[in-house]
Amino acid sequence: MNGWGGGGASTPGSAGWPVGSGGVDGRTGGWWCGGPARETGGGRVRIVVVGAGIVGAATAYELVRAGAETVLVDAAREGRATSAGAGIICPWTGRDEEPLPTAGAGHYPRLLAALAEDGQGDVGHRGVGALLLLPPDPDEAARTIARVTARAAADPHAGEVTTVDATEARRLFPALAPASGSTESSGGPIPSGGPMPSGGPMPSGGPMPSGGRAPAGGAASSDGAASSGGMASSGGAAPAGGGGFTGRALHISGAARLDGRRMCAALVAAAERYGLRTVRGTARIETRGGRVRGVRVDGEPLAADAVVAAAGAWSPALLEPVGVRVPVVPQRGQIAHLRLPGADTTHWPVVLPGTGHYLLTFDDSRVVAGATREEGTGFDHRVTAQGLAEVLNQALAVAPGLASATLVETRVGFRPAAPDGQPLLGTVPEPAGLVVANGLGPAGLTAGPYAGAVAAALALGREPGLDLSPYDPLRDAVRTTRTT
Repeated sequence: MNGWGGGGASTPGSAGWPVGSGGVDGRTGGWWCGGPARETGGGRVRIVVVGAGIVGAATAYELVRAGAETVLVDAAREGRATSAGAGIICPWTGRDEEPLPTAGAGHYPRLLAALAEDGQGDVGHRGVGALLLLPPDPDEAARTIARVTARAAADPHAGEVTTVDATEARRLFPALAPASGSTESSGGPIPSGGPMPSGGPMPSGGPMPSGGRAPAGGAASSDGAASSGGMASSGGAAPAGGGGFTGRALHISGAARLDGRRMCAALVAAAERYGLRTVRGTARIETRGGRVRGVRVDGEPLAADAVVAAAGAWSPALLEPVGVRVPVVPQRGQIAHLRLPGADTTHWPVVLPGTGHYLLTFDDSRVVAGATREEGTGFDHRVTAQGLAEVLNQALAVAPGLASATLVETRVGFRPAAPDGQPLLGTVPEPAGLVVANGLGPAGLTAGPYAGAVAAALALGREPGLDLSPYDPLRDAVRTTRTT
């Protein structure tokens, strides 16, 4: 029994493997795989996706929506990055432009619309904007302003970029002010904050020099930790101290926050409406004649025309037995969840201090403070005293109003990190039919759904609509060969 209910295997370019021109750049009406996979006498295209984090869940959703028979296999390992991460969709603040996160931010409107059509309207995504706290050095602040404004001006998804003074920043994110009861506080409950005013000039003096809309892409990494082009764009804002934040900030209206757990659950639930099968267990890729033939999950064979490896930090163990070595290692992140009783945090913006840390909120008076970036920990899934102290000290340094918050939980996740900080996304020469989608690091929740759409297109034998050469899964091996 092959686990699929019959049907013969097919290969790219044969009648059973539809090769189309759809791509993932929106040129086919916004959906990525260019229409349904073709039915043939041998049955539908059959694809196994290994890993049910944000990339794997998005890949499976794209595949079943395109008509492919799809199985999603997941080992439900402790410390999956998607489950621990707090998503920040704001790729416009880093030193370097990052095409994949930028495309990922632009992909979300289409994805959200499709999920709503499929009965998943509440997926944990909310456009709340972001505050990038500017460094105190005037020259450094000016460079940050110029860079972010120019990058945002190239991408309509960034929205409007404006400068705000400390008063407005503290109105938008009230915990930037001192804790209630301190000598600098006016007392009373923490106010609700809320969106930017709909009209009138900004208190700081109005729009950025470029004015108006700040399109373009770039984003703070999805779990908020700085990537090579993430939010750590400068030396960071000056510590707020007991008196609260007193500097200036950039407000980026197009930024959003995301609950990774809810988004993953929504993707899987929507895919199941199209017939997705989910299997719990550890997968082993099966090959024959230089191409994949499926996977075996705890003894059960699942035949497939293609396999998408989206197992995050655990991908090396999945891929090495078939001769594919990817330099992905787990990077531990510890993230503290706080609660401010009585505070309406629904519309508080993301706060990016420029230090590699972040603050964001969810609707239940919850404030998320993160995150550590720990190398060399392996899969040690523990909250450590040092890690918790780091995220809390960094949070209180810019938001002293959190001093009285309740510590609800601390989550630990393992980001799949590549040595050069770039994702691994593409096919490999051998075994044929294997797609690698991995190594997004801290940008997982920003770029993950888009990377899943790219992986689905590749698994269906279609053009991805994106230059994938910078993300070649075997680029490290190529570099090593060239230098030896």
